[in-house]
Amino acid sequence: VVSTQSTEAVVSTQSTGARLQARFLPSVLEVINESHMHNVPRGSETHFKVVIVSDVFRGMPLIKRHRAGNTELGEQIANIHALSIVAKTPEQWGEGGGVVAESPKCMGGSKR
Repeated sequence: VVSTQSTEAVVSTQSTGARLQARFLPSVLEVINESHMHNVPRGSETHFKVVIVSDVFRGMPLIKRHRAGNTELGEQIANIHALSIVAKTPEQWGEGGGVVAESPKCMGGSKR
């Protein structure tokens, strides 16, 4: 678990998932720590991909789904460097075969 100051909200895959689970009651929820793909210290939790499927998203435009996720993360969002959200309804998830595209390789910083 990484926190830059003791007064800031601690961010982890577990805390992020717990907050989203409580708010959206998803049928699918994956919080993937992609920090290892970037130039950050080993063990960092600063780059996340969230895959969330929920009935709550029915009739909600994509931008509002993302805003709802960001809002739910509250003060944690300030300690997340990168957040990718894939937010779908159960129907959209089924139509896509339950597959999410891989994240692109880091374009800066790592020089790996």
